[in-house]
Amino acid sequence: MQRIAPSARQDAFTRSLGRSLASVALCAAALATASPSLAQELALDDWSAIEQAAQGQTVYWNAWGGDSRTNDYLSWVADELEARHNIELVHVKLSDTGTAVSRVIAEKAAGNLDEGAIDLIWINGENFAAMKDNDLLYGPFAETLPNYPLTRADANPEVRVDFTVPTEGFEAPWGKAQLTFYYDSARIETPPGSMAELLDWARAHPGRFTYPLVPDFTGSTFLKQALIELTPDTAPLYQPVEESDFAAVTAPLWNYLDTLHPYLWREGRNFPTSGPEMKRLMGDGELSLAFTFIPSEPAAAVADFQLPPTTRSYVLDGGTLGNVHFVAIPFNASHKAGALVTANFLLSSQAQAHKQDPAVWGDRTVLDMNALSDKERATFIDDSDNPAALPAGALSKTLPEPHPSWMERLEAAWLERYGSQ
Repeated sequence: MQRIAPSARQDAFTRSLGRSLASVALCAAALATASPSLAQELALDDWSAIEQAAQGQTVYWNAWGGDSRTNDYLSWVADELEARHNIELVHVKLSDTGTAVSRVIAEKAAGNLDEGAIDLIWINGENFAAMKDNDLLYGPFAETLPNYPLTRADANPEVRVDFTVPTEGFEAPWGKAQLTFYYDSARIETPPGSMAELLDWARAHPGRFTYPLVPDFTGSTFLKQALIELTPDTAPLYQPVEESDFAAVTAPLWNYLDTLHPYLWREGRNFPTSGPEMKRLMGDGELSLAFTFIPSEPAAAVADFQLPPTTRSYVLDGGTLGNVHFVAIPFNASHKAGALVTANFLLSSQAQAHKQDPAVWGDRTVLDMNALSDKERATFIDDSDNPAALPAGALSKTLPEPHPSWMERLEAAWLERYGSQ
C-alpha cells in the first residue's frame, strides 16, 4: 500500500538551497552556532543494536515523486521493510529535492537539532554539496552499512563521488543513471550522434524534438551535455564555477540554443514540464526524438504501451552524462536507526535486482557483480535483447558530471535568457 505523508511535510518549504543562497545568508548565525554531526548517537559498528533500535520506527523518506514506476518501487521497499524490520516507510513525494534541503536549513536555524521531520533524502548534485558544506548531514555512515562492500568501492570509485564532490560516507549509493536518447525508427533511419548533428536534424525536422523546461533535472542535464560537447575546454567545468569566466565558457551553449530553439516543438516558445511529459509527447506522436536519464525507460515504456514498438535507444557517439544517485540522512533526523536500516536494505542484492528489473523500474544497480554469489547474480535481468533497449556496452561511454555549482548558474542563466519567452 502506498504511504503518503501529510501534506504539511511537503509544502512548507519550496526552494532549493542550491538555488537560493539568500536562505543560507538568513540562517548564517544559526548555522555557525549549531552542533556538528551527531554520528556518535548510534554505535555504527553494532548493527544488531541499530536493527533493534529501528524496530517500530516511522521513517520519512523525502524523494522525488514524479514517476509512477519509481513510486511503485518505493512502495515495494516500504512493504519489505515493514515485513522484515517492522519499519513504516513514508514516501514524502517531492517535485524538487531542494524543498527538503530548505526544510533542514529552517529546522537548524530554529534550533531543532534532534527532532527533524526528514529521516532520509534521495539526493545528489548541488543539493548534496549544499548540505555537506553547511553541516546538515548525519554521518559518516555509508561505509559502515553491512551491504556497502557489495559495491566494491575501491574498484568502482564513482560510488564515492557526487558531481566531483567526495561523499566521505555522508551519503549511500543506491542507483545509477545516464543520459540516453531514444527515437521512433519508423520516422528516423539514422538518429543524430552529436549535438552538432542534432541541430542539423532539428533544422530538417522542425517541431520533432524538444527538451524539458529548466530547472527540471532532465532539462538541466541537456544543457550540461550540450555545454560539454560545445565548449572548447571542459576543464573549468570540473572546478567551482566562480573560478572560471562563466560568460566565455558558456557562450557556445547560448549560441547553439539560440539557433536550435526555433526548430523545437512549438518553436521553443513552450517546453514540456518534465521527462515524463516529454515521453508522453513521444507516445502521442508529437515528437520523433527524445531522451531520458533512465537508460531502460524507453524499453519499459514500450512494454507498457506508452511508446511505439518501433522505439530504439542509443547513446551519443562521444558518450553521455552519467552519475550515481544516493540517499543521505539529515543531521537532526528523528529516526536515524530506521534510516540506516533503510539505506542498507536499498543496497541488498534483492532490492537492487528488483529495482533494475525493466518491468519494475529499470534503474541500474550500484552493486559489483563480482561481489555477488552466482545465485544473486542470476536475479539481475538482462534486457539487452529487447529491440527498444540499449545495445550491450553502450553505457561504457559515460561522461562525468560537472561541479555542482555549474548546474545552478546554468539554470539561472537559462531562465534569464529564455524564461520569459
